[in-house]
Amino acid sequence: MRHGTGDESGLSSSGINTRPPTLVHVPHPQPTPHLRRPAWPEPGRLVGVDIARVLAVFGMFAVHLGVTSIGLLDGSAADTLHELMRGRSSALFAFLAGVSLALVSGRQTPLEGEPLRRVTLKVLVRAVLLLLLGVFLDALATSVAVILVYYAGYFLLAVPLLRLGPAPLAAIATGIALLGPQLSFLLRTVLGDPGSPPASITGLGDFFLNGYYPAFTFMAFVVAGMAVGRLDLNAPAVRGVLAGLGAVLVLAGYGVSWLLVYPLGGIDRIAATFLPLFYGTAETTVSPEGWAMLRDLAAEEIASRHGTVPVDTPAWLLVSSPHSGTTFEIAGAVGTALLILVGCLFAADVLRWGVYPLAAAGSMALTCYVGHIVVLAALGDVTGEAPPWLWEMFVAGALFFATAWKTFLGRGPLERFLGWTAEQVAGRSPASPPHGGSRLSSPPPSPPAE
Repeated sequence: MRHGTGDESGLSSSGINTRPPTLVHVPHPQPTPHLRRPAWPEPGRLVGVDIARVLAVFGMFAVHLGVTSIGLLDGSAADTLHELMRGRSSALFAFLAGVSLALVSGRQTPLEGEPLRRVTLKVLVRAVLLLLLGVFLDALATSVAVILVYYAGYFLLAVPLLRLGPAPLAAIATGIALLGPQLSFLLRTVLGDPGSPPASITGLGDFFLNGYYPAFTFMAFVVAGMAVGRLDLNAPAVRGVLAGLGAVLVLAGYGVSWLLVYPLGGIDRIAATFLPLFYGTAETTVSPEGWAMLRDLAAEEIASRHGTVPVDTPAWLLVSSPHSGTTFEIAGAVGTALLILVGCLFAADVLRWGVYPLAAAGSMALTCYVGHIVVLAALGDVTGEAPPWLWEMFVAGALFFATAWKTFLGRGPLERFLGWTAEQVAGRSPASPPHGGSRLSSPPPSPPAE
């Protein structure tokens, strides 16, 4: 016996569905992809690279604010920490840019054809945008030597190398490290050494030879990073080899340089260049006390380099101080970068969510870098005379902002803008390059210039 007016199909005689809805029939609309909050970490992303990147940015914070801004330490401890970050932070920054360029252009297998063309176009677009950002930051008239304009040039020089594997990239990086500083020394000897570099680029001479971050030195960092990015950085054996190589380079760069400069007398040749300044001639007899004073002056000069060394004696090429731009400095800084990268990769694997704030800030390092210069300008450019704890405040502010933004909005603001612009210019095609969890891929975290 049937009850009701409808049949077993659930339809009334008029065709209206009279069956109560069941869970089987209730639709479950899926959120559209652009509204989904991206998972963390993104598939294939190397979180350790992000951590290393933000360490480089925080090091630049300290260098730009000055040693007085470090409140956690004081006296010689603060000086030591500041000296460890000076020069090595910018070198690490450039090295990781090279790693990212390799990741987005195929990782272990370099891209070819249409995918490579699209990635190349995206790199070029980012180079232009970074150039404009750098000009904007220069216009704020802080005393910071903005690196973004240099970065734009590095990307242009790196474009022809995107199709290369790790071995040729390593060979090119080694060649730049061995020949670049010596060639720069010879060219500046012939052309004339302009002295202290300007805070911003005034021409090609500054970019290649005389600036704070001359390409004759810094392209070694970029290309070395590209070579490392072509390796399987998830493999423990690869990480072990890189850590061992890093230790060797640190010893070779800083250790051998120290032996040549101090025990073996390189500092005496540098000290001798100050004789005319104090005695009116280089041919004179100097007392032991006088030589001690000249050596102290030479040591201070060695520690205060900004991009290159003077050309008054080849002994300058033996030093390895930050921003000296010598082969020894390159070796030591690349070794330091390798050790930091490997350490950050292991830390990301072990601590996982414990590194989320650092990784979030590293994924939007360009935003953090630009933001800290804007804040510096707003504060009246306190570079070199910042009050204690200002560095810690900058670090905490960057971590808080990045963590909140990453959690609720995903990709960093400047990273999103650069990525979107590059996508529009490159166009969308089925031959999209596989992203390697780096700053240039789509959907990418951030550009190689963070």
